[in-house]
Amino acid sequence: MRKFDTKVQHLKYKVLREVAKEAWADKLPERAIDIPKAIVPGKVPTMRCCVYKERAIITEMVKIAMGGDPDNKNVIEVIDIACDECPVAGYKVSEACRGCLAHRCEDACKVGAITFDHNHVAHIDKTKCVECGACAKVCPYNAILNFKRPCQNACKVKAIVVGDEKQAVIKEDKCIACGACVYQCPFGAIMDKSYILNAIDLIKKSDGNKNYKVYAIVAPSISSQFNYAKLGQVITGLKELGFYTVIEAALGADMVAEKESKELSEKGFLMSSCCPAFVDFIKKNFPALADKVSDNLSPMATIAKYIKTQEPTAKTVFIGPCTAKKAEVLKESVKPYVDVAITFEELQALFDSKDIDITTLPEGVLDNASYFGRIFARSGGLTEAVRQGLKEQNINFELKPCACNGIEECKLALLKKSKNLIDVNFIEGMACVGGCIGGAGCLTHGEKNKAEVDKYGREAFEKTILDATSVLK
Repeated sequence: MRKFDTKVQHLKYKVLREVAKEAWADKLPERAIDIPKAIVPGKVPTMRCCVYKERAIITEMVKIAMGGDPDNKNVIEVIDIACDECPVAGYKVSEACRGCLAHRCEDACKVGAITFDHNHVAHIDKTKCVECGACAKVCPYNAILNFKRPCQNACKVKAIVVGDEKQAVIKEDKCIACGACVYQCPFGAIMDKSYILNAIDLIKKSDGNKNYKVYAIVAPSISSQFNYAKLGQVITGLKELGFYTVIEAALGADMVAEKESKELSEKGFLMSSCCPAFVDFIKKNFPALADKVSDNLSPMATIAKYIKTQEPTAKTVFIGPCTAKKAEVLKESVKPYVDVAITFEELQALFDSKDIDITTLPEGVLDNASYFGRIFARSGGLTEAVRQGLKEQNINFELKPCACNGIEECKLALLKKSKNLIDVNFIEGMACVGGCIGGAGCLTHGEKNKAEVDKYGREAFEKTILDATSVLK
């Protein structure tokens, strides 16, 4: 049966499903107004204070599911009306304050935000506090604590701040569209824009792939998803939706591994270009290292480019775990090759919007890529593939890799490299912990996902990178 990590995910899925259902029936946008009541019927609230607020929030979710605010270039949006249940974040004095006479917290505060009552107990004036944390560092009782909202804790690039009206605000100059805040917000107040309507439109206008062919490009992390069915049934389900055929993005990964290993040997130092959130993080925080990012397109864009080179009229829809891919598709270097990017969450909604029960379908075949292309889906897989690429091409180059698992490890590695503190010549950057299998758009996030990806890799018919890419030459 379908499984989601949280009820927030399930609610998001229901919104996407209803939007897609009306789109297939050509009843959007006029029926969009009815979706909130369909999801929240009756007068008894189940999530918020009243059904009216629940419906108001779902109305905003419907808008984002239909593409979101066109004036907001970020693919991640905050639903202000839903962002009101978290306590005010920031530094607070706990009951551990003993009313000491040292008043180190007061001396450390440069903005005069610390005051004391008649018992010498400290208090923080939130109108003056700049959240520097100096008071917390010097308190001998560790009585001053920093309370962060779940979205702030999730955002390791510090792109989320608390606005004037206590709602979450995304700082565009820091956001890398990784979607960690989307997944971690317990109230569903942050959501990634959906381009599900664009995918439906492409399929419908193809007229059964007569006008042009619509290719589904699936990320290798799909092997860890839809665990209630067999992967072959998912492939058949995609064709039932109206896709002409299904291609592995992992074949693009094989192509990248072959080219990137050669590029590395020529340049001497290289950083991976596969994760768009990682690349964006470099550009925004370590611009001096930006020219060290591989010139290769990501596996998604690489295979899409190949498809369109062979068939210029083709349309391509990427399906994967990543919200940052939605931002990548909008880049001028990628836009000509990938028409739409959607997530596994959205694919599940598409299946159910057309009442496609994939568990009843025969198994299709998906066998384009090698083991090494498929393991790009998890942390360390790209590094293994580059090492294999060097070996298969008989390139004499000593690989000194640093595989970064999550954006915090990426930040540390980049900081060390910028100061020449680490002896590495290849940095694999994965913004999500675990790699793509930890993406915000996954149906489920679990420890066994890595094992599923490795199993999927071992099942590949093509055992080497060159075996996989040879069919393209």
